[in-house]
Amino acid sequence: MILLRLTLLLLWADSALAQEPREAGLELVLLADASGSIDAGELAFQRQGYAQAMTDPQVLSAIETSIYGNIAVTYVEWAIGTAVVVDWMIIDGPASARAFADALTGPPRQVYGSNAIGGALLDGKRLIEENDITAPRAVIDFSGDSIGNSSGPPIDLARAEVLAAGITINALPILRADEGRRAGYDLEAQYASRIIGGPGAFMVTAETRATFAEAVRRKLVLEIAGMTPAEWDVAACCD
Repeated sequence: MILLRLTLLLLWADSALAQEPREAGLELVLLADASGSIDAGELAFQRQGYAQAMTDPQVLSAIETSIYGNIAVTYVEWAIGTAVVVDWMIIDGPASARAFADALTGPPRQVYGSNAIGGALLDGKRLIEENDITAPRAVIDFSGDSIGNSSGPPIDLARAEVLAAGITINALPILRADEGRRAGYDLEAQYASRIIGGPGAFMVTAETRATFAEAVRRKLVLEIAGMTPAEWDVAACCD
């Protein structure tokens, strides 16, 4: 009987430990455009840009010198629906960053079709609320080349629900002027007024395909540091 009790106690302890939430300094949903305006080559280029940025020395330094020394990240592609390309991972150094990058570049495309931005934002919120991670900050990092919303909940209602949950929305509008075409009219102003929001919300623009990875890197460093571009520039100026 004593042996049985000890066994049950050990099983209960193992179960309790398994359910312990993981801790991170930041929960970050990378919500990347995979709608009809993004072809296969552009999709692969976006993934490679995020993989390159996540393993960049400046991003790794920002993570390692942060209060928690880690962040939790998931990569999700959106169109008329969403698909998790890389599930939640704790990034705490070069090895885990490389594992994230390797996981990102392999999976096939899973979403197609027109835009459902409101639904994508709400899926990002759900992924934050339903994971097993606790963090003092949560951010949805939304990237795209349009502001269309052909189905699902309206953007303004979805955005309000996300912000009410205490989640910040940052954005990376993709202009792609070097490809002979630009994104939707006045995209930066639209993202500024209709997408970003919450404490410290900001936007970094990818002006061209050539500068995409650099824009992602800059945005990741700012998000990890919990700073806006203006705050970062002031701090860099005065160091």
